[in-house]
Amino acid sequence: MSLSHQIKPISYLKTNAAEIIRDLHKKQAPLFITQNGEAKVVVQDIASYESLQNTLALLKILALGHQQVEEDNVASAVDLIKRIRKKRD
Repeated sequence: MSLSHQIKPISYLKTNAAEIIRDLHKKQAPLFITQNGEAKVVVQDIASYESLQNTLALLKILALGHQQVEEDNVASAVDLIKRIRKKRD
């Protein structure tokens, strides 16, 4: 799908809101809205938004893990199990 078909002026959004919502749900592709010729907002269906947020959360977790490895802030599984068992007792 070409992105050029997903770029519309704000006037199109104002006059075709119901159709846009149906298309966003069906295509699950974002719509870029321009104002005075400049891109201003991105509109997307809720399922795509939630998926994007979940992906970002996983990437943040991976980045944090990578940072901890780089800083040598890691522990072996055996040590972690020992600490958990010690806290339980």
